[in-house]
Amino acid sequence: MRHLRALCAIGDTGSLHAAARLLGMTQPSLTAQLRRIENALGAPLFVRDRTGSRPTPLGLTMLHRARPIMAEMSALVIDTQAEAVRTAGPNLRIGGTANRVIADWLRRLRLRLPTTDTYLRVDVSASTLLGMVAAGQLDVAFVHEVEGFPLRVPDGMRRRVLVEREPQFIALSPDHPAVTEPEVKLAELADDQWMVDPSVDGEWEGLREVLSEAGINPRILHGDYLTAASLVAIGEVVTPCQPTSRPRPDMAVRPLAGDPLAVRLFLAFRTENGPAPALIDTVYHELEAAYREAAWLAVAYRQRLLREDSPILRYDGQTRGRT
Repeated sequence: MRHLRALCAIGDTGSLHAAARLLGMTQPSLTAQLRRIENALGAPLFVRDRTGSRPTPLGLTMLHRARPIMAEMSALVIDTQAEAVRTAGPNLRIGGTANRVIADWLRRLRLRLPTTDTYLRVDVSASTLLGMVAAGQLDVAFVHEVEGFPLRVPDGMRRRVLVEREPQFIALSPDHPAVTEPEVKLAELADDQWMVDPSVDGEWEGLREVLSEAGINPRILHGDYLTAASLVAIGEVVTPCQPTSRPRPDMAVRPLAGDPLAVRLFLAFRTENGPAPALIDTVYHELEAAYREAAWLAVAYRQRLLREDSPILRYDGQTRGRT
């Protein structure tokens, strides 16, 4: 089934890179898996060119046979999970891309819904999580969408926007010269080495576009953001970060002048055979409360939102700290 899922992903997206993101794996791993499948069959299934990956005649035959099997398996999983819910009591399956609010969101949901078994799935790929919601494997997913690189939201799903445009800040060493300013200009980071996680949907593409428009061509390292934080601490790299990130003794967090990097935050769920509207309201309101708390605790972000009189910090028409 794993091989069939990989072949269908390549066939559906027309790209090994896009298929790897959809499957939540690296492109080299998917390429190696495809090579093993083709070696076992003794013939190529896809032809790669500048436009992507096109199925060969044998590949088309395989996809024609594989897609109904995958559809049946998906239906089986959904039916089995639905039966499990009926027999085991209420449960809630939430997913999210890495975000500072996830832990508090989960805590709030467990307090608000004490008789509900709440399951959490965190993934670097928003596309993977959206696919799981569409397939009935998750009830909701809280994801971010890099500005300029929209996610493909499957049919039959709705999104409820939490933050239309969240500016991304920059994490840098406390010894960095730019730390003395309340905002950091991209030009001040032209000589720095940057680090970005290319497995996060749109992350590398968005950063590359912003740097190119600023006329900056720095050295880029690819890796996860946990590693990036360690390298920031010793002054090796700078890296984009969420504005809700809080500074540490070994890491400073500053806004970028002009907010060139931004994401949209939204909650996605199915419109049919999904959670009841009342449950969606509860899930969204607890997410909103968790985000408000995280924004308040992040000093630089809080100051920005207060200056703008942002509705993000408002609760029942009042702004926290000004009541």
